[in-house]
Amino acid sequence: MKKINLIIRCLIIATVFVLINSSSLIFSEVKVENENVNKNVNLSTMALKVEEFEVNDLFRALDTYTGDLTGYTFDCPLCGGTLACKSDYDIRDGKDYYDDETYRRVKIVASSSNLPCGSIVRFDNERISSEPIIAIVLDRGVLGNDLDLLAPSEEYANSMIGRRSVTYDVLRRGW
Repeated sequence: MKKINLIIRCLIIATVFVLINSSSLIFSEVKVENENVNKNVNLSTMALKVEEFEVNDLFRALDTYTGDLTGYTFDCPLCGGTLACKSDYDIRDGKDYYDDETYRRVKIVASSSNLPCGSIVRFDNERISSEPIIAIVLDRGVLGNDLDLLAPSEEYANSMIGRRSVTYDVLRRGW
């Protein structure tokens, strides 16, 4: 009888021990769960974080080049008022920007065929803007790594842009 009593006590102690361990597992699972009544807050925060990562990727440099930056207008001697990469986009009205789906309103540059049409570049030129300039390659007509920035007027091209060495980042290669 003493042996049976001892076995029953051991079984009771083992059962209590197992119950305590399993309740701590349940407790730790509950501790990790979201107790917030409004679960949308976490989803909204997560969506903002994903959007932040996407924006950071948009402005991450794929390549960096150095060349000369010059300015040109739609009516330059070898220009016809249209763009080599987007001939249906009329710039004869003095428009020097393009509305890109991803990068919004960007300046227009001419490049050599080193950069595919639709490539996005970023460079600094404090004479033009205190912010970095984002531009899209929509025209041709320069050599090597040079860029030719479309300007609203010849006076602006000469006085504000001129000819300067520029280091630029490629943010997107082609469309």
